[in-house]
Amino acid sequence: MIEIDKITKTYGATQAVDSVSMTVETGTITVIVGTSGSGKTTLLRMINRLEEPTSGEVRINGESTLSLKPHILRRRIGYAIQGHGLFPHHTVARNIGAVPELLNWSRDKIAARVDELLDLFSMEPAQFRDRYPGELSGGQQQRVGVARALASRPDLLLMDEPFGALDPIIRTRAQEDLRRIQKRLGSTIMLVTHDMEEAIRLGDRVAVMDGGKLVQYATPPEIITHPATEFVANMVGDVERPLRLLSLIPLSEVVEEGSAEGEALPPEASLRDALSACLWTGRLAVPVVQDGRHMGRVTLDAIRARAELHT
Repeated sequence: MIEIDKITKTYGATQAVDSVSMTVETGTITVIVGTSGSGKTTLLRMINRLEEPTSGEVRINGESTLSLKPHILRRRIGYAIQGHGLFPHHTVARNIGAVPELLNWSRDKIAARVDELLDLFSMEPAQFRDRYPGELSGGQQQRVGVARALASRPDLLLMDEPFGALDPIIRTRAQEDLRRIQKRLGSTIMLVTHDMEEAIRLGDRVAVMDGGKLVQYATPPEIITHPATEFVANMVGDVERPLRLLSLIPLSEVVEEGSAEGEALPPEASLRDALSACLWTGRLAVPVVQDGRHMGRVTLDAIRARAELHT
């Protein structure tokens, strides 16, 4: 558990972060979203003390981060940034193993961890461990950057605009990879972005920053349906709000008895996926199938009824 308790950062007369308090549960993704200058990156950097707080405190599992020397603290907290920050003259394996090496892991243990993470990120170890960053695509560099941040099994992974440099198609895939890996490892992640769409897609909870203040901290459905301020409402966007909400509702919540023609969707697919399938093929319903077993169908009428609840 991460407890942020009235954390404040001032630069002269400027209050970059203004008495922010929030609690982050273990094994979740919390996304901090806001426009440029809202204080979101400063807040993130105070957690691992790349920025020292003017006042307030951060506690990880009840222990104040101020009780540790900054370099010791940072070895317990993974950190991934936009552009990945890889050492260009080190191999992929040496980049991923950088922190475990500082922690005096054995050579065999480091090698095993490197291969484990490359497998996890769908990068064949024999093919990638001896390559250099310049030989990788942007998406591959991004994966290596996250793998390096996870290498020492940190208590917490901080990510500052990690997908900002990727093109939209690769960005979506990278977000899906992060969600899959987070669920597999049970990692606690705090991620900064300026993109509300990304925050809604990735976050178990979303923290919206405006002018250094935390203006709303809630689940994605709450952010979409009950924005706390006009600023939050503008970030969510009125026109897209029902569609965004549909992307958060799995088919399992509205599946009904009956059959339907055409390609089936799994129960964990979203209502937005089902709406897209209906509109693309002209169908009035899609079948829902799990592990080859027919579960029922989701109708276009049921999808529209859910959307109208939130218009």
